[in-house]
Amino acid sequence: MENILIIMGPTGSGKSGLAVEVAERLDGEIVSADAFAVYRGMDIGTDKPSAKVQRGIPHHLLDILDPTEPFSAGDFIGTADKTITGILERKRVPVVVGGTNFYIRSLLFGLFPSPPHDPDLRARLECDWDLDSQSVFQKLVNLDPEAAAQIGPADRQRILRALEVGELSGEPISAHWRRHQKTSRYNALLTAPDRQRPDLYAKIDIRVDTMFAGGLVEEVKKILDSGIPSDSHSLKAIGYREAVDMLSGRIDREEAVERTKKSSRKLAKRQLTWLRGEESLHWVPPLENGGAGAVCELWSGFVGMTPPAGTKTQNSLEESSTRRRHRGGLI
Repeated sequence: MENILIIMGPTGSGKSGLAVEVAERLDGEIVSADAFAVYRGMDIGTDKPSAKVQRGIPHHLLDILDPTEPFSAGDFIGTADKTITGILERKRVPVVVGGTNFYIRSLLFGLFPSPPHDPDLRARLECDWDLDSQSVFQKLVNLDPEAAAQIGPADRQRILRALEVGELSGEPISAHWRRHQKTSRYNALLTAPDRQRPDLYAKIDIRVDTMFAGGLVEEVKKILDSGIPSDSHSLKAIGYREAVDMLSGRIDREEAVERTKKSSRKLAKRQLTWLRGEESLHWVPPLENGGAGAVCELWSGFVGMTPPAGTKTQNSLEESSTRRRHRGGLI
């Protein structure tokens, strides 16, 4: 079974920068597990790493589709598998970085056999979504908070499928996931930067301000001007849907910024809730506090190799592990 390194974490936690530093030290290549970074032209709102930030490290599964093209978890698995195989053949380390927890779960455990689609039920759910998408997502939060934490409020396709499976099978889709989760398809080391909530929320607010100041609205206008419908799945991502509402005149710029911050903080909280229940996850310091060294040392122990120069000491790792055991204060 192939060894892969996974860097997870909530939005705004600094996954991308940490991944670049780690990949540079381990001679690795990065595989993005972000449901919206696959789309060309969606750079600012997805916080896609620029060429300067990438520092020459190969990044895969970025800019591979137009915003009108569908991209499912099954598509991600197939593309990621081929990419990881290529990285391993080059004798380099695959560093999977996400964002989209459902993609990572799917990569590790595959997709479970599920009930067939019910056209009448799906039509009713789609109608409900068109009337009030937030209420539909809240229904999933109430019925299956575990699934809601993984899927997120903007993923129409997976939200509706989760509700459909729950109604057809009589049990939440997360129960199907747990039964299906037996043996991982990869030998994976799971890590995440451990950032306290006030710091995380402050970074989210700064990032949103930077996004809008850096041309997010103009980016969305360019996408719309190219003929892509405003109700496309890709434009349901946080930040993009608020920019669409602003351009349509439904809200002003100030409200678009505040809504984006609020939605981003809610997403981060849901992601942290899910990550907190992942027993095999190793929490490490953020990049600026030695996180790359900590990940490298964990990887060295994981694969039985000599740690690269500059890694954190064992005491630092034990301190991080202690924080992980007492991380209830994160939420």
